[in-house]
Amino acid sequence: MAVPFRWERLTTERPNRASRHLDRLSPLAIARLMHREDRRAVLAVRRVLPRIAAAVELIVTSLRGGGRLFFAGAGTSGRLGVLEAAECPPTFGTPPRLVQAIIAGGRPAVFRSREGAEDDRAAAARAVRQRVRRGDVVVGVSASGVTPFVRSALAAARRAGARTVLVACNPAAGSSPRARPGKRALEREPLVIAPRPGPEVLAGSTRLKAGTATKLVLNTLTTASMARLGKVYGNRMVDLLPRSTKLRARALGLVAELAGVSRPRARRVLAESGGNVRVAIVIARTGLSAAAASRALRAAGGSLRDALEASRRRRRGQVWEGPAVSSARTGVRPRR
Repeated sequence: MAVPFRWERLTTERPNRASRHLDRLSPLAIARLMHREDRRAVLAVRRVLPRIAAAVELIVTSLRGGGRLFFAGAGTSGRLGVLEAAECPPTFGTPPRLVQAIIAGGRPAVFRSREGAEDDRAAAARAVRQRVRRGDVVVGVSASGVTPFVRSALAAARRAGARTVLVACNPAAGSSPRARPGKRALEREPLVIAPRPGPEVLAGSTRLKAGTATKLVLNTLTTASMARLGKVYGNRMVDLLPRSTKLRARALGLVAELAGVSRPRARRVLAESGGNVRVAIVIARTGLSAAAASRALRAAGGSLRDALEASRRRRRGQVWEGPAVSSARTGVRPRR
């Protein structure tokens, strides 16, 4: 007979001594208590930064090789994965299929809790088999680190040839938070990122500190990965999709600022580029046509910085070679 799992032993389930009189505190006292406890979540993430960096390297390698990124979770953890995947296209201009989410209970669970779905191992394995392939990365998100849906999803992902990462807020989920596992180990088991924010103010309510720590980790995984892939320029969102009034204004400001041109000029090159901020900046900075600017970006792997640096090198070559070098051959207009 199987020994029942001792849930009460999990840090995420234990009562927090600091909040034992929660029901008798004033609103301000509760706010202060929660603020003190939330700071623990930030410090907990700091202690696992080497593991986060190792996961970023996995993700970048996968995406560069044509792989995709999946977040798999249940309940609050699953919704955080959905949120992270949903934010990547408008923030980084990624196609929706590049970063995806698998949540226990499917789409309805995003809006209404379906607690029993977290125990459905078969559904997790089935979802992974249908969507995940060799070369992808699957990030399991589970506050406890033992959610059956998440564990099953990670096991199915490894069988499919994908790399796996587990984000949990329970010390038992992984050992030595600063250690970086070797390549062979990662092929057999997930890279574990396990910040330890401690027991919740409301015992067992992992939407609180555990949710905060998890969101911080997921924010870093996607932002750092996209930055390494050239989806940002400096600290600016040059791959945003300008599909709202606010984002169109932001796109215009980005082109004017990063290309060093007037707003009327920025508006014209944005129109030439079809609203593509990176293409517009290359047009304004180099004088290339929209088609040539697009080709330059493709040749640079989509990196605006690399495309602009390549253009500078071509310009230098043009100056050194003298007037015999034509703009038709280099694709760059002569300096005036």
